[in-house]
Amino acid sequence: MSKELKTLTRQEVAAHNTAKSAWIIVDSIVYDITNFAAMHPGGEQIILEVAGKDATEAFYSFHRHEVLSKYKRLVIGSIVNEKPKITMGTGDLSKVPYAEESYLQGFYSPYYTDSHRRFHAAVRKFVDEVIRPDAVANDDAGKAGPIDLYRKMGEVGHLAARIGPGEHLKAFNLLGGVKAEEFDYFHEIIAHQELSRLGTHGYSESLASGMVIGLPPVIHFGSKQVKDRVVGEVLRGEKRICLAITEPHVGSDVAGIKTTATKTPDGKFYIVNGLKKWITNGVFADYFSTAVRTGDGPGGISMLLVERGPGLETRSIKTSSSSASSTAYVTMENVKVPVENLLGREGMGFQVIMYNFNHERWVMIGAIIRACRYVVEECFKWAHQRKVFGKKLIEQPVIRNKLAHMLTFGNVQIAEVEAVQNWFENITYQMNKMSYKEQSQKLAGPIALLKLQSTRVAHNVSDNACQIFGGRGITKTGMGRIIETFQRTYKFSAILGGSEEIMADLGVRQAMKFFPADARL
Repeated sequence: MSKELKTLTRQEVAAHNTAKSAWIIVDSIVYDITNFAAMHPGGEQIILEVAGKDATEAFYSFHRHEVLSKYKRLVIGSIVNEKPKITMGTGDLSKVPYAEESYLQGFYSPYYTDSHRRFHAAVRKFVDEVIRPDAVANDDAGKAGPIDLYRKMGEVGHLAARIGPGEHLKAFNLLGGVKAEEFDYFHEIIAHQELSRLGTHGYSESLASGMVIGLPPVIHFGSKQVKDRVVGEVLRGEKRICLAITEPHVGSDVAGIKTTATKTPDGKFYIVNGLKKWITNGVFADYFSTAVRTGDGPGGISMLLVERGPGLETRSIKTSSSSASSTAYVTMENVKVPVENLLGREGMGFQVIMYNFNHERWVMIGAIIRACRYVVEECFKWAHQRKVFGKKLIEQPVIRNKLAHMLTFGNVQIAEVEAVQNWFENITYQMNKMSYKEQSQKLAGPIALLKLQSTRVAHNVSDNACQIFGGRGITKTGMGRIIETFQRTYKFSAILGGSEEIMADLGVRQAMKFFPADARL
């Protein structure tokens, strides 16, 4: 039975200002901290200094809002004729300037419709209510999302949505009541970006990042037999898949792959031998879309769907991110793979690999932009809460300058984020209008250059955010948790899917293909 809460005056609270009876007010809610004070992580004295007082400002100088949920048992009542001013409901849009994309903050957009708004609201509610509660704890503990969470994501079509528009959507009831025929790339990126709002890079990665890049080769190049067996169970969250291309000695140089696949004399199986490294979600994956060598030279690369079984072993690789992402070192020794698991034709592995690269990079761009925006929001909030030299941080011109630089390109965070957001939306619109083939011809260069720009923006955002938060920005827990996680993990986007140097060169080389022969100064 719940305890009865009181309606109290501020004068009544003021009378409880000693170690024997200590009450405090946080945002009109009264807490009895008498027995808790001795257990206070920051020491008893610091909390008793605000006994009998309104401790709202003091609390938010040291703690995140979410901390209050841990201490509901200490609540004894509320202040008469007052209501909480700080509300943090699940699924709510943030009212902090620039914390949301402009179309969610009351501005007009040529890209987003009511369908996108419905989908966004439903996805955010699902993520906040189903995924967020355990995200931080699991990320800290290095625990990947469990299979039952995958199934929940599958039930609401969240996994299917992250593969993008296509026939596969017709088997699911999508969040927000969105129909498969109206689903486009703007819907898809919403599904990806809402996971970036968790601020838990490793745990977010564990929630089907491997599927996003590992399942498309099966969908587009697998035989009907393989697709009928694999696609549904993966999108329903029953099985998990990853992409296994990179090797200990091979990164962007795909042509250097050494893992071999040799046919058995009866022609019914491939025998696979080799090593794969830095494989996202590989630790727990059931399926591996794997690049193998079936012949000599660049034309000797093929793609196989390898299933976990005898001869295939995985072990975790510790990276800058949480082990929750389950980045793996994969060993394949005489793994037997049915020839029906060949993805595409033998020798066309390079084309299969390249087919999804633009989409993979586009997903990464959307994720890093959203993560940057989350960091900007954190900085805005902190600048309004933190006081130094008798003023709020936001009142210091140097801090406002740093916030401005976060949002623009150069040294400015707000403008930087808005700049890449607008280019990203333009590219996404082009994707909605183009066939996959046309996208590969016209968008490979722009996507490469935008990936480069977005990760450079992330670098500047991280740098400025750490300066704004100071010591808290390099502390894994507490007020600066999101900032510390971001500065430790944003480099993943600058390296995976093609390094910044590769993106810069690719962008220019693609532009050269369209350079007019008669152009002169």
